[in-house]
Amino acid sequence: MCAGCLSAAALTGCGGGASSAGTGAIVVSFYPLAFAAEQVAGRDADIVDLTRGGQEPHDLELSPRDIARVHDARLVVYAGHGFQPAVQDAVRGRSGPSLDVLSGMRLLGTGDDVDPHFWLDPQRYAAAAREIATALGRPARADALVRRLTALDAELARGLRHCARRTLVTSHAAFGYLAERYGLRQVALVGLAPEVEPGPGTVARLVDEVRATGATTVFTEPLVSPALARAVAREAGARTAELDPLETLTPAQEASGGDYFTVMRRNLVTLREALGCT
Repeated sequence: MCAGCLSAAALTGCGGGASSAGTGAIVVSFYPLAFAAEQVAGRDADIVDLTRGGQEPHDLELSPRDIARVHDARLVVYAGHGFQPAVQDAVRGRSGPSLDVLSGMRLLGTGDDVDPHFWLDPQRYAAAAREIATALGRPARADALVRRLTALDAELARGLRHCARRTLVTSHAAFGYLAERYGLRQVALVGLAPEVEPGPGTVARLVDEVRATGATTVFTEPLVSPALARAVAREAGARTAELDPLETLTPAQEASGGDYFTVMRRNLVTLREALGCT
């Protein structure tokens, strides 16, 4: 490894010029990574989020300007395993340091079916925040965020400890880490790709599965069409409620000053009502 390269386990690349000199923007691939970078990098840091508010991160395509930003960045922070292929392709073409936050993390799934939504588990998210801070040469800057995430984790654990039901019926398989962390079971209408549209036979099977779980709620998402969830809920005699996988902030959330913590606490309220928690 060349002199001056950062030492985080998942950090790759080492180039000359502005990137390795510690100047320029910190480029991140979507909101949870942007929020963590903002918290640990300091007020004066230039953070560039490649995914706009309200945009589905899975479908991100990069403009020539975006690719230039990736190539010129001081540091690029992204999630690998094919979550955003365009970002991974751009990272391969740069010489500066890049941090894949999924590298070295214990993940759910295997191969092409790895679940990237680790940030819904505050403990895993805290570990990623520490990696970002270390990659920036400021490991202690993560301490305050980690304390807040530890408190949130305790709040979620308390709120979801005593529930009449423990099955999450979700629009797509984005909530596996949250379910694992708090002793819940996820039943997803489609897999990790939210744009998949099942046929009539699959819909009938999903209705039967929802009935079998005893679930009273089918969860929709802000950036995914609710049509399938509503149809399954209607046939299964359940209601719908919105659960946010926090891949990005919606324009309404941005306008109201929302952030990772406000959305996670809103999710907790939704879960407690849907699962009959006391």
